[in-house]
Amino acid sequence: MSSALELTLLLLGSAVLAVVAFRSLNLPPMLGYLVVGILLGPHAFGLAKESPATHTLGELGVVFLMFSIGLEFSLPKLSSMRRTVFGLGLAQVGLTTVVVMGCGWLLAWALPQLADISWPAAFALGAALAMSSTAIVSKLLAERLELESAHGRNIMGVLLFQDLAFVPLLILVPALARPGEGLLVTLGWAALKAVMVLVLLLVIGQKLTRAWFRVVVKRRSQELFMLNLLLVTLGVAWITDKAGLSLALGAFVVGMLISETEFKYQVEEDIKPFRDVLLGLFFVTIGMLLNVRLVIEYWWLVLLFLSIIVLLKFGLIMGIARLVGAPTGVALRTGLGLAQAGEFGFVLLNQAGALKLMDSELIQIVLASMVLSMLAAPFILAKADAIVLRLSSNEWMMQSLALTQIATRTMGAQQHVVIAGFGRTGQSLARLLEAEGIAYHALDLDPDRVRDAQAGGASVSYGDAARRESLVAAGINRASALVITYASTASALKILHFAKELAPLCPVIVRSYDDTDLDRLRAAGATEVVPEAIESSLMLASHALLQIGVPLRKVVRRVQSMREERYASLRGFFHGATDAADGADSAQLRLYSVPLGESAFAVNRPLAALRLEELGAEVSVVIRGQTRLEVEPSLLLLNGDTVVLRGPTASLALAEERLLKS
Repeated sequence: MSSALELTLLLLGSAVLAVVAFRSLNLPPMLGYLVVGILLGPHAFGLAKESPATHTLGELGVVFLMFSIGLEFSLPKLSSMRRTVFGLGLAQVGLTTVVVMGCGWLLAWALPQLADISWPAAFALGAALAMSSTAIVSKLLAERLELESAHGRNIMGVLLFQDLAFVPLLILVPALARPGEGLLVTLGWAALKAVMVLVLLLVIGQKLTRAWFRVVVKRRSQELFMLNLLLVTLGVAWITDKAGLSLALGAFVVGMLISETEFKYQVEEDIKPFRDVLLGLFFVTIGMLLNVRLVIEYWWLVLLFLSIIVLLKFGLIMGIARLVGAPTGVALRTGLGLAQAGEFGFVLLNQAGALKLMDSELIQIVLASMVLSMLAAPFILAKADAIVLRLSSNEWMMQSLALTQIATRTMGAQQHVVIAGFGRTGQSLARLLEAEGIAYHALDLDPDRVRDAQAGGASVSYGDAARRESLVAAGINRASALVITYASTASALKILHFAKELAPLCPVIVRSYDDTDLDRLRAAGATEVVPEAIESSLMLASHALLQIGVPLRKVVRRVQSMREERYASLRGFFHGATDAADGADSAQLRLYSVPLGESAFAVNRPLAALRLEELGAEVSVVIRGQTRLEVEPSLLLLNGDTVVLRGPTASLALAEERLLKS
């Protein structure tokens, strides 16, 4: 291209078209960026040349991705997932690296004219192929509502460890590239610098970051806040780069620092546009590296490496998951979800190429196989259920057992309400139904929530309401109503399809975020659609009208008429800059079940003696066997009781500690 402006316009135009096309096919946009880079790069049509400027912008994409990962990182989250992260995750990265190293040496022995692989090169290759795609897999799991499923948690735990492992690998690979006699000194110096960074993080950085951000926030300027965020992120990344570590490590450190402050959610929203655009450019630059002619010449080697990535990783991860106790179906789905290459693998591969650890031809072949594995990932996950049923002889039996358990709980129910989703909305609905003496049964995909709710006396089972079999087991044909309590149009449409087939006369009430899909949901068979944004405005209006003297009867009639006309006069609103979704509030009230064992501190003590209210928590109910006990200060807690607490997250943790420990 003749000018930087023309190059920019070409990249932007191509990226827009590619993202539109891939979105239309329900594929991750990152794959569109890769295709743009391949087609426009110097090895295909040659419309865009590699330049230091594009590589720098691509590196900034990785910087902001690592910043976002640091922002998501928290010690409590890591502690809650420690078995998956440091068990399954560590085993996956370590074993995959070792096995790929062996395959690399075998390849060097079989094809000496193509690959001369030293052990540092084999290590870099193994580490690169051990990575999976956080950007692609997390998005696909979220769309399939599988993030909280057993295999979803395994996958996210392994991805979290890979994100953490990437930081030391960025330091380790360059150290291994140094001459052998200085290796120990190099590694020791790198470890010392990394420890110094962590000390600054834990001792100085957190307090300094919180204090400085408070100074900036007090100026009440969104522009200043954004400038400060970019300055801190890029500034610390530059410092770690100059210290001989990496830009990405500095960004990760800054993200960790901010994750422990009250500014986390605001920062997360502000940084997202920069991260997504620059990360897209990073994928474009990766695509530009791919030499299509060389890939065609060595197509059989590309397919060999593709099979190594997909089949080998699938087999290893499935085997490790089985060893740590996962059921066969969960292990298979975990392996399928992590069988592709990842964006951090590209970074490590580029680093190995820059350090001259591997031949450029071998890098091209590995790069092509990694791109193909990422392109295949959405299709593999889409067919995961069919693959698992074919590979696992007892998967059908396990699914049948789970459905039988649901059916057993609902067998005697007639004219009950089936609740799809047992989050806050579902639980509120269940309490109101209980108060009216109406039976219900809920289906939810969060195993921890289901376990705690069952311990607290709720009628809930683990199951996917978007599956026909789950609805049958929940007794949809005997139900008086079906209520979909989570705002996901895609899932709601699936449930409506099966509900209409199984129980066409059963009324279905659907929750939605706003009125965007109201007509679509009603056309699919929803009896009522409740847009929470509009309903909240109706309630606010009702209270306001009552406070200013409008008669109650008139207010009720007005609200009812709005609902009867399907919110026609309220649909649509003026969008503004403040319409972004709020972050989660850690001070929000929630329920939590605490079973009391014989060694629990609270056993044989009255509630009043525990003084849980001092901690900001209260006892909602006490379950003793099948009985719900009234909460009284004099109630004596016994071994086997389950205490259901209500309060903010921090208060619940303190209250649980007081109940269980002295």
